[in-house]
Amino acid sequence: MKSAVETLNPTRVRLSIEVPFEELKDSLDAAYKKINQQVTVKGFRKGKIPNRVIDQRFGRGAVLEEAVNDALPKFYTEAVNEGELNVLGQPEVDITELKDGELLSFTAEVDIRPEIEIPDYSGIEVEVDAVTVSDEDVDKAVEELRGRFASTNPVERAAEDGDVVTLDLEAKVEGEILEDGVAEGVSYTIGSGELLEGIDEAVKGLEAGGEATFTSELKGGSAEGKPAEVTVKVSAVAARELPALDDDFAQLASEFDTLEELRADSRKRLENMKQYDQATQAQERVLEELLKLAEVPIPEKLLEDEINTRKHNLEHHQLGQMGIDLPKYLEIQGKTEDEFTAETKEQAEKGIKTQFILDELVNKEKLNVNQEELTEHLMRRAASSGMSPDQFAQAVVEGGQVPMLVGEVARGKALAAVVEAATVKDTNGEVVDLSDEEEDETTESAETVEAASEDVAEEKTEA
Repeated sequence: MKSAVETLNPTRVRLSIEVPFEELKDSLDAAYKKINQQVTVKGFRKGKIPNRVIDQRFGRGAVLEEAVNDALPKFYTEAVNEGELNVLGQPEVDITELKDGELLSFTAEVDIRPEIEIPDYSGIEVEVDAVTVSDEDVDKAVEELRGRFASTNPVERAAEDGDVVTLDLEAKVEGEILEDGVAEGVSYTIGSGELLEGIDEAVKGLEAGGEATFTSELKGGSAEGKPAEVTVKVSAVAARELPALDDDFAQLASEFDTLEELRADSRKRLENMKQYDQATQAQERVLEELLKLAEVPIPEKLLEDEINTRKHNLEHHQLGQMGIDLPKYLEIQGKTEDEFTAETKEQAEKGIKTQFILDELVNKEKLNVNQEELTEHLMRRAASSGMSPDQFAQAVVEGGQVPMLVGEVARGKALAAVVEAATVKDTNGEVVDLSDEEEDETTESAETVEAASEDVAEEKTEA
């Protein structure tokens, strides 16, 4: 077999392949055997029909077609390996010559990963939010904890902000009561904003047994988005009572003996959360700067497929679960379809560029992924998916997704190396030391990369 590679552009090549006919022998034998099992000829046992009879009865052309279809993937793969190409997706194959007993010639056009020159990223500088936890932040955290231990007691008075009321609701659209517009015994905390717009104003001031009618746009159900006349009846009013903010509360709500110790722990937790957010922010901003420095050509077909994948996932998965369609989503977002398409294209380009440049860094720096790093990443992915680690691991293995996870961790390590070389300062002008985050840095970076390149389907990039 002979092959030659012609570069059509930085992301696409044409392979020209010539195969001497004798190298098709195995595929020809397999073709005759396959046809033998599929056809019957009077006077011959199934599977024992001579090749010359198959040629006479069914035509040599049918045999050649079967043999060529069998042989093409093998010779194409050999040519790819010989040319040391990193191909993306499926090739467009064109048979240019087929001479029975002499020669098979064909071309294959296919997208390839572009050659990327890794820029000098040591000069990258980014600014991130400073880690500050105020007394007000601590107060808010303690109050939220206090709220979880609140009790409710029935009261015989008009409902006020913060009260928990039990409601019966009835919604009418154009004078007709909706089949799914009636609800009884609904518990609602006034001021929480968890029900319909306008309901707080309607129920405040009502005692048990009181009712009111107001107009509101429905958030779900058969008449979602339509204005409805809603009648609400209060069947019970209960006041929320918060526990006293003292040492007894600290012992009730935590492992600490004093309120001071509880507040100190809350402050530490908030600091840790903000440090984590700061590290993530640093990774995202360093990645943005890295992408600006690198020249990364993108295969048109890969970009088109990626845009279509993102649109499909949004329409048929995310929006489907929310019970809305794309036009409604665009209305809510205040975007036109052209703006949505442009935004999706930008996100797809960023995702592909992120993968390409970080994969190049992985190869250049010879970064490897050990079992511990892979396991930690798998555990986090399992937690975010709502599955147990065992269930998630089984799904990953059965779906052939292990290489995908390895790739995510490897890219995370590449990004972590870039962040380490960059200068990160906070809004106070202080250099941020991310070494305290080192233990989780690879996994956090993997999550940052995953978010940036979300939905870039690796199963479409085949070597």
